[in-house]
Amino acid sequence: MEELRINAEEFMQSGEDNLKKKRYNAAVSDFFKAVAIICDYLIYKDMRILPKNHNERFSILRSHFKDIYSKVSGLFEDYTKSYNLRMDKMQALKMREYAYELKQLAFNKK
Repeated sequence: MEELRINAEEFMQSGEDNLKKKRYNAAVSDFFKAVAIICDYLIYKDMRILPKNHNERFSILRSHFKDIYSKVSGLFEDYTKSYNLRMDKMQALKMREYAYELKQLAFNKK
C-alpha cells in the first residue's frame, strides 16, 4: 500500500512540474496516472485486490465506488485525448483538482 502512495505522489509532483512548464498534455497524463493509482489504493484498501488494467479498475469502480467511477470515467476521456490532441491549462487544472480531491479522500482519512 505504501508503494501506491509513493507512486501517486511521484505522479502528482511530476504533474505539478509539467503544469509549471506549460506542458499541459504531460500534466494531464501525470495527474490522471495519480488518480488511477489512488483508485487502486482505495480498491485494495477495501477489497484486497489490485486491478490489472483500466478495464478491471473501471469495472470495480462502477460496481463498488459509483461516485468515484462517475468522475474518473469522464476524466479518462481527457486522458486518452491527450495522446493525440493538445490539452490546455484548464484541462490540466481540472485533472489536477480531482487528483488532489481523491488524494485527500484516500490518504487523509482518519
